[in-house]
Amino acid sequence: MEATEKLQAFFNRKVKEYNQPGFIAADPVCIPHLFTKKQDIEIAGFFAAIFAWGNRTTIIQKSRELMQLMNMQPHQFCLEAGPAELKKLEAFKHRTFNATDLLYCVEFFREHYQQFDSLENAFMPGNKPPDSVKEALSYFHHYFFSLEDAPLRTRKHISTPEKGSSCKRLNMFLRWMVRKDKQGVDFGIWNQIKPNQLICPIDVHVARVAKRFQLLDRKQTDWLAAEELTNYLKKLDPKDPAKYDFALFGLGVIEKY
Repeated sequence: MEATEKLQAFFNRKVKEYNQPGFIAADPVCIPHLFTKKQDIEIAGFFAAIFAWGNRTTIIQKSRELMQLMNMQPHQFCLEAGPAELKKLEAFKHRTFNATDLLYCVEFFREHYQQFDSLENAFMPGNKPPDSVKEALSYFHHYFFSLEDAPLRTRKHISTPEKGSSCKRLNMFLRWMVRKDKQGVDFGIWNQIKPNQLICPIDVHVARVAKRFQLLDRKQTDWLAAEELTNYLKKLDPKDPAKYDFALFGLGVIEKY
């Protein structure tokens, strides 16, 4: 068996190990899994992904706290919350994400969902399927900050490939929304962005594992590294390269390989 085939077989075993319902409870993806309504899944998933740096237990606790502040109906809350309900959000904080950032996100969702049925449209330039995830994320960044009172400080929480960021958290969010299989972790509720377009989320843990297996040469953990890693993973599965996020994440964070 060739080295690539051996690696593919090993990674496929690891994907199978982590891409299953038992993985959900200890991962931020458990937050959108609290919901069945599409828009609730989108909003809950967005916040859980944006909060996803640092301790996973804390990420889940803070995401759940926010959903409770939104009466466990995030879509309805964003559309209908009045001043008294919005005031309840003012004490919310997760690391450097504070009430200013949160209230702007709510305002963005209110504006967006008054025009569109799905958050996927926020990643579609001209309401057409994007040519690439890079184009989708660049468009989303401009669109997200297009409201008049967009706070400058909130920009550090919403990354863009235009500035070279790996966009790890947004790529993870896209994986949740776009990937389609029957394993029960990812939702597969979006259709305009395709699974074969997804970029594998990369952080220091994933990069460490990727370098150990010689999948990645680039030293910086940035957008070019995310593209380089994904291009390698496409050799293993051109239709669904992002599924290997389960293997790389599991090896890096859970097994500390």
